[in-house]
Amino acid sequence: MPDFNRQVIEEFRANGGRVGGMFEGAALLLLTTTGARSGRAHTNPAVYVRDGARLLVFASNAGGPKHPAWFHNLSADPYVTVELGTPEGTVERFGATAVVTAGEERDRLYAEQAARDPGFAAYQAATDRIIPVVALHRVDLGDPARHRAIADHLVKVHTELRAELTALREGLESAAAKATGPTGSTPTAGTKVRDTPTLGGRLARHCLTFCGALHAHHHNEDSAFDLLEREFPELSDSLDRMREEHKVVARTVEELEALLTSGAAPAALRAEVDRLATRLEEHFTYEEAQLVPALTRSRAVPES
Repeated sequence: MPDFNRQVIEEFRANGGRVGGMFEGAALLLLTTTGARSGRAHTNPAVYVRDGARLLVFASNAGGPKHPAWFHNLSADPYVTVELGTPEGTVERFGATAVVTAGEERDRLYAEQAARDPGFAAYQAATDRIIPVVALHRVDLGDPARHRAIADHLVKVHTELRAELTALREGLESAAAKATGPTGSTPTAGTKVRDTPTLGGRLARHCLTFCGALHAHHHNEDSAFDLLEREFPELSDSLDRMREEHKVVARTVEELEALLTSGAAPAALRAEVDRLATRLEEHFTYEEAQLVPALTRSRAVPES
């Protein structure tokens, strides 16, 4: 299925939202969610239907016994990215908020879809679970209140990540001190993370959780940057720089994750976390300096 999805995604993007094979002629979109556990972006094709200003997708999983992974992801983080073919033969990409419908509304919407496409009736008949109907609401970045909310959220997330990183560095410092022993001797090259109880459990999970949160934050930012660029064209160069910084930070995080799973000594991990902390602080400071003033300043109202 991953290979099949990958082929559909590539064909969709290359052909302005049109694909062949089993999806030929179907109303299809690409839905990118943030992994509930990994924090990484995951893209899946999904059949959709328009319902007024919103788009509806159905977590059918072809009638399987479990909800698809993308449904679990958006249940944890409802901010998603949608790619949609346009009449001009291009692919439009925009942010959306996912809302899981319930009760009579869900039943009505699913019944209407099953009437349009009997395959969906077969999917529901094949499983004991109630197939969710998810409404995707396009994010409107033209609202000044929305701008301020984005700025507040940006600062809040940065503050939380800074605090998490500080706690992680302090934990590594403590673990490294314990690894040297009471005499202050330096551990041998073969000293492993698992040899330090403090790091082997809680701290290792903390590190991986932090990395996942950072992946999720930057995925959401990358999705929002496309929208911000249209609303604030003067930020184009700054946003390009931020996108490139996201790639650099992502590589640093991947190196940290590899080092963590290799069983490296606390001192080696501390050095890598220090490197990540330096890059993140520079990145956070630049983002805040560029985005917060633009998002919170009042725009002049044109005279009539």
